[in-house]
Amino acid sequence: MAAMQVGTRKVGPGAPCFLVAEIGINHNGDMDLARKMIDAAARAGADAVKFQNYRTEDFISDRSLTHEYVSQGRTVVESQYDLFKRCELRRTALLELKKFSDDRGAIFHSTPTSEEGIRDLVEIGAPILKNGSDYLTHLPLIRLMGKTGLPTVLSTGMATTEEIDDAVRAFRETGNDRLILLHCTSSYPTQPADANLLRIPVLTETYRCLAGFSDHTEGVEAAVGAVALGACLIEKHFTLDKNLPGPDHRFSADPAEFEALVKAVRRMEQFLGDSRLGPTKGETQGRLAYRLSCVAARPLPDGHVVTEHDLAFCRPGTGLPPDQAPSLIGRRLKHNVAQGEVIRLGDVR
Repeated sequence: MAAMQVGTRKVGPGAPCFLVAEIGINHNGDMDLARKMIDAAARAGADAVKFQNYRTEDFISDRSLTHEYVSQGRTVVESQYDLFKRCELRRTALLELKKFSDDRGAIFHSTPTSEEGIRDLVEIGAPILKNGSDYLTHLPLIRLMGKTGLPTVLSTGMATTEEIDDAVRAFRETGNDRLILLHCTSSYPTQPADANLLRIPVLTETYRCLAGFSDHTEGVEAAVGAVALGACLIEKHFTLDKNLPGPDHRFSADPAEFEALVKAVRRMEQFLGDSRLGPTKGETQGRLAYRLSCVAARPLPDGHVVTEHDLAFCRPGTGLPPDQAPSLIGRRLKHNVAQGEVIRLGDVR
């Protein structure tokens, strides 16, 4: 699996983890707030920002449906239709937000819910698409995403294995292989016991594609663990203030928390290094100081035939290692060797 180009960044093996600030609907329909969030996310170290460019009517027809959530310390119950309607982003808003993101070095992308939404993102130049967990079984939409040729992220929250199979098959039938699957637990916030990070390498191995993590936990530990398990993309809900009104702010990362996540992930990447076996540059010097060499176990005279009882194994590691002792046994010394002195092949004949 090769890394793929996403705007100015590479995502995948050999590239730093792609860190996405999921603004979603946390802008509350306020463009000024949206711009402030992009700016704060970029300053916190986000590689990308993500929005949602849905049409409420695409997924809500029954306007009596309600959503209960905690906001500003109190329980709120409101119409789902009203909640989502006030946070809709039209094409002109998407274009404005993309330009603002570009100016701040953050890659803009979004989650569409229709063919029109996909077309809007393609036409404004979004370099990557995202399909939400709620739309994983909407195979026609996934096929349309695949046909764009753009890298596409499919989130797998709530999904059965069969549903993931079908979604991946639908995407790949378009001839597009630029796929990233996100492990996701659709609980807000996700409890540690429900995070199941071990599913990340399973997604990679099962579907032979890049995998990442849509993080709904509180704190940064899960994201760091996901990177250790091979996640190439981390998506984390982002807010300016956990006390802003709305359903997602309280479990979203604020700028300080997101910055801490970025630093922790980059630190973990340093710890991970690479998978090639062998000594590091620092260990190469350590081998000379800390490894063992064949040394004389007692004073040995010139002409002595070396036996296994004549050898001991001590630091430093500048001579023959213990596994090369047989090359000395049975051979005559060319000169006297003091007790503890390293014996080399040049010392015998």
